[in-house]
Order: sequence, then C-alpha cells, then structure tokens
Amino acid sequence: MYSNLSAYEKIVGSREIEEILTLADKIKGISVVHVNSTFEGGGVAEILRSLVPLFNLAGIHCRWEVIRGTDKFFRTTKFFHNLLQGISFEGKNKISISEEMLDEYRRVNEENIKKIDLTSDIVIVHDPQPAALIKAKKDNKWVWRCHIDLSNPDRKTWNYLSSYIKEYDAAVFSLEDFVQSLPLACYIIPPSIDPLNEKNKKLSSDEIKSVLKRLKIPQEKPILLQVSRFDYFKDPVGVIKMYRMVKKKVDCQLILAGGEAKDDPEGPEVLTRVREEAGDDSDIHILNLPPESFFEINALQRSAEVVIQKSLKEGFGLTVTEALWKARPVVGGNVGGIRLQIMQGKNGFLVSSPEEAAEKVEYLLKNPSVACKMGKAGKRLVKDKFLITRHLKDYLRMMTEILN
Repeated sequence: MYSNLSAYEKIVGSREIEEILTLADKIKGISVVHVNSTFEGGGVAEILRSLVPLFNLAGIHCRWEVIRGTDKFFRTTKFFHNLLQGISFEGKNKISISEEMLDEYRRVNEENIKKIDLTSDIVIVHDPQPAALIKAKKDNKWVWRCHIDLSNPDRKTWNYLSSYIKEYDAAVFSLEDFVQSLPLACYIIPPSIDPLNEKNKKLSSDEIKSVLKRLKIPQEKPILLQVSRFDYFKDPVGVIKMYRMVKKKVDCQLILAGGEAKDDPEGPEVLTRVREEAGDDSDIHILNLPPESFFEINALQRSAEVVIQKSLKEGFGLTVTEALWKARPVVGGNVGGIRLQIMQGKNGFLVSSPEEAAEKVEYLLKNPSVACKMGKAGKRLVKDKFLITRHLKDYLRMMTEILN
C-alpha cells in the first residue's frame, strides 16, 4: 500500500516516512476533500496534484474538486486577489468591485454548492474564489487555505471576504506575516515541491539539451530565466529591464517561461505587454507554454546560470523552491514567501529594484564558483524545509487537532 510513499525514503529518510504513517494512523478512516478553482496552471494546482495522492497513500481518503465559474466571476476574484495583496490599481484605473460583481461571486458559489460533493469529514478550501462555499457547512470541519500575500490587504475587501472566513473552523497561511485577526485557529504551513514529479526529477544533460533545441534556445550564451504565470505581480517587464542592464556588461540571454491559468483573466494582456517590451531582441525568448509543460520547465531551470523571481508580491514562490532544488542561485524580489527561501548571500539574493537585480545577476555570472556554492546551499535548504513530505505531515497534524 505504501510502496509509492516509500519512494521518498531515498530523499527524506525512513524516519520521515514513519512519522507520516504514525500521524495518519491517528485519524485513519476519515475523508478529506480539497477545493480550488483550477485543475491546471499555478502553484495550488501543482501542489494538489502531488498532495492528494499522498494523502491516499498514507491511508486518508482524499478527493480534489474544482469550482466552475463565469468570466465575470473570475474577473471579480482576480480583483479580490489584487486588492488583498495591496494593489488597488489596474493600469491607470482604480480597481472597483461593484455590487453586481459581488452578486455574481455569491451566485457562482451557490451554484457550485449544488454540484460539488462537500460531505467529507474535512473540507479544505483554497483561496478566495471558493471561500463562499462555507455556506454548505454542516457538522463537518472546514479549513480555509490562503496562498496569497495578506500582509497589507485592502481593508474593505478583506472585511467582505472575512465575513465568510469567520465561519470556518481553521485557517492556514504560508507565513506568520500573512495571518489576520480571526476568531478561529490559525496555522502556518509553507508550501512545498514534490522532488519526484516530472518538474523536479533528475534529468540527463542530453534530455536538457533536447528541450533547449526543441524550444529554439541557443546554448552558446548564459541563460537568465524567470518561470511564472504572465501576471503583473511577477513583474516580467521589470525582468526585461534588468536583463538589458546586465546585457551591457555580460553577453547573455533571457527566457521568460510561463503560461496562463484558467482562473486568471489578466494573463493575455500581461503577455501582450511583455512582448511589446521585448521588441525584436533575439536574445529574449518568451515562452507561453501549455499547463502540462513540467518536463520543459524542469529542463529550462536546470539549464539556467541564474534563476530570477522578481515578484512585487508573492504568497510563497514555488518557482524559487524548484530552482533551489536544482542547485541554481536565485535572485528574487524581497517580498512575501521568497524571504523564507532566499538566505541573503548564501543561496541567492533578495532585491527591490531592476537595478539591484541587475547588479546581483551580473555578480553571479562573473563568479560561477560562488554561484555553484550558492546553488548547493539552496538544495540543502529545500531538502530540510520545503519538500512535499513535510507538507503532508503539517496537514496531518493540523487535521488531528481540529478533529479533537
């Protein structure tokens, strides 16, 4: 039964696996359902893709459900997302959520209550999109899992959303800084990566070269890479500006690899803006990849001299974790969950501007031995703190507490 779970022993050790099984035995026989807003695209879907099967391998019956919504619904929840992360402007216009949009938010959630089986012992609802499903709560336990940066939310938006969150039994945040005042138990559970999935497993040099050839990426120049959804919060335009500063000192190329999530309607307009900024520079490669491009992302991350994640806001930043696991130094925005992962000067650098990012990237390109040492330190950090087995243990502990 536990053969696949035991596959992690070579990485995390037998003691870790034994702890998982001991914790799972305490709540053996319960059922769990995770609910979010998309099966593909974005970190939440990637985590659930690995976490749900691991729950089952540990002996906990676990399902994954996805809500369905209209364009207006997802535009509304994208506004929620931006406002909760402290951004109140979209382009030159101040974001405004109308009563009509809130009506649509409530209506879509009510429709999904009729369609989704929410009768499990524990229901774990991810992020704002399905938060209003709480209206279906009966005598089971409900947990709201927040993946976004709530350190400085727009108060009006948070007050609206928290009217739903207060009805939950518990809430989970990625960082202590994101926790809001709530009349319920709050837990800190950082996200994680799965070291055995297609995005993070080991690749041969031939496999890496094959992907670069297929994606038409030359292999003669050092590669700078940012992997992200095309989202204003990821600051892809700022990354291009940074690259141009570095290019004046070190001949290199930039890859912006990402895709679009079905629950993020801003993606196409951000991608258009990025292409405009890149212009006709043949050393800038913009890859709008399908959601299932895990093998390609793996190869790109392993081919990069420096990985960048110059986010303006970041709930956690799994692309940072992925790059560190592949022993790559990371230059990341000094925000949110990136701060949990980058130890300044040890496995990368935290930066607050394109100029600062350019300085650090140039330093790493000119000092490959330092970059290599930082990469090894990053891999050790991820092994100790940010693998899926630790994530599973944290969930099992939380579930044990809320059931008792």
